[in-house]
Amino acid sequence: MKLVLGRDDLAAAALSAAREAGSEPERIAVKPVHKASRGFVNESDADLCEVAIVTVLQALAYDKPVLLLPVTTLGRHQHQTLVTLGELSVADVAGHSVGVRAWSQTTGVWVRGFLTENYGVDLREARWKTYEGHHVDGAEDPSWVKRAPEGTKLPTDFLEGRVDFGIMGNELPVDDRVRTAIGDAHAVAEQWSKDQGFIPVNHVVAVSEAAAAEHTAAVLAAYDAMASVLGAKEKSGGVARHPVGFEGLRAAFTKAAAYALEQDVIPRAVDYDELVERTCAALGVPPARLGS
Repeated sequence: MKLVLGRDDLAAAALSAAREAGSEPERIAVKPVHKASRGFVNESDADLCEVAIVTVLQALAYDKPVLLLPVTTLGRHQHQTLVTLGELSVADVAGHSVGVRAWSQTTGVWVRGFLTENYGVDLREARWKTYEGHHVDGAEDPSWVKRAPEGTKLPTDFLEGRVDFGIMGNELPVDDRVRTAIGDAHAVAEQWSKDQGFIPVNHVVAVSEAAAAEHTAAVLAAYDAMASVLGAKEKSGGVARHPVGFEGLRAAFTKAAAYALEQDVIPRAVDYDELVERTCAALGVPPARLGS
């Protein structure tokens, strides 16, 4: 049973639990962890894998053998990831160029959702540029999004002024000129999460359909172990940063699915209960077994 998890604490807990359940687990090291997603989704080259929330949504929409195991491995505020170098602000996004690593990058989906829902931006009025393809075979950028030339990188284009705005999380370059496009971004993000009742979810855990059938006991044991680790972690402003269980993730998945559909990231609407039902059917458990 092959596991790809970026967090050492979750990996240790999952490995120990799977071993006690009778499996022979092996942790596969992939850094950054999102680079494991393509092989996991399209080739099933891992059994349990940390993936982005949008990757799970795309996998379902494109009928890939991927199941949600409702564990959040990374949750974080996102408003601060829309950045600029000049005097522009979020009010200027329409009519300007915006770079994002990939159209399906979860950070980008969240930020574009904020732009449309909270700032009234028509996404088609901005000039979008992407630098990578999708993790899920079959998914493509919308016709109104441009791909950067092969070999170019968003941080470089951003710092050298070839895009006016960038949406960047971990890849954000260190430069004194960088400013958040949304004023008081961290305070805005805190208020958004307070109003919504959740912090935006970036990464969750997924399991292949084959692993769910072959390693059922180990998968359930790994879920329990990871949920136990995260249950002891902090909250942010009373809102869980790393929710677990189907109900704990319902609000974040529902909002992300609505944003993804609006942005042509997924080809059809995805109802969260589809994810719940597929996982439960594959593992042979009721929703309550996984926190519903």
